[in-house]
Amino acid sequence: MINEEAIKTYLKQKFKDAVYIDITKLGKGVHGVGFLIKIQTHEGIKQYVIKDLFPEGLGHDYPSDRAHVFLLGLQAYNELPKHAKAIDVLAEMSDGSIKSIGGGKEYYLLMEQVKGRDYFNDLKDYANKDKLNSIDIKKIKAMASYLSDIHSIKKDSQSLYWRKIRDTIGHGECLMGVFDIYPDGTLSYEEMAEIEKMCIDWRAKLKHKAHRLCQIHGDFHPGNIWFKENPPSPPFSKGGMGGFEIDFVLLDRSRGPFGEPADDVTALCINYIFFSVMYYGDLRGAYLEGINLFFDEYLKLTKDEELLKVLAPFFAFRGAVVANPVFYPELSSESRNKIFNFVKTVLLSDVFEIKRINDYLST
Repeated sequence: MINEEAIKTYLKQKFKDAVYIDITKLGKGVHGVGFLIKIQTHEGIKQYVIKDLFPEGLGHDYPSDRAHVFLLGLQAYNELPKHAKAIDVLAEMSDGSIKSIGGGKEYYLLMEQVKGRDYFNDLKDYANKDKLNSIDIKKIKAMASYLSDIHSIKKDSQSLYWRKIRDTIGHGECLMGVFDIYPDGTLSYEEMAEIEKMCIDWRAKLKHKAHRLCQIHGDFHPGNIWFKENPPSPPFSKGGMGGFEIDFVLLDRSRGPFGEPADDVTALCINYIFFSVMYYGDLRGAYLEGINLFFDEYLKLTKDEELLKVLAPFFAFRGAVVANPVFYPELSSESRNKIFNFVKTVLLSDVFEIKRINDYLST
């Protein structure tokens, strides 16, 4: 239900000549509820309609989704001849007050600055190593531990789980959207469609797994993971033992706070594969050790063996990202084709087998 008193307060500020305001329910539709507003002024009665959206399903699950619908409506209604005109978009704040957010030409996010060194730097350094050092191992264990912690927070919502699967395939920032910005000639439209259709088949396989819905980051890739290495602790201090204390801060949580844990796992792990293929042509050395360590640690902490049965469409999305020459023009055509081999072979496999990654690349 709408906050009638707060809306009346807003309307009295917007319509200074309002003498009396009445709000009555008009009716309920598929998307939400409409309310009739009557404003008595010295010049007569003015009538308006205010509408809300149901907060679950149809892509309206999060407040930002509903804001998107209304902000688009404010622009689109008023550009089409004979359409009812939109007046404003209202936001109910945490204190119960109402304020206008309509009329913006662009919108911006103000956030705090973070300092550190993103994990891409580490992955590039792996090319100069035969094996991981102690700091590398601590970082991988820290990431696995962090994901196991946030993924332990579950949510019961079939709608949100289905949405995560749907968005992974069809969202403008995910598989189909990434393919749509490929330069012509990178991959044929038919080859893109083949991968998309295989992912749709996976959607049917995953629909009965809504029990897996949990808190996620949603874009847990190396550019969004910034590590800070604190000064060495004094010898024998608690937790220090003369080593580095590992900590990191995250950026750009994306596409909703709940989803499938495979989304975060693949966002990180595709990069061990990508960098190794780019530098060596296959998965080896520190990259092989890194991905094995992450999976070992994460599965030990979560005991989520089912993860290996749901990774495929998420690896397909992330594979499409790292194979995109817009994002990674330095990747050779041969290496790019190995990533596509990996994507297609994983999609054809019922269970992801970590020890077979090089087979997936060469198939």
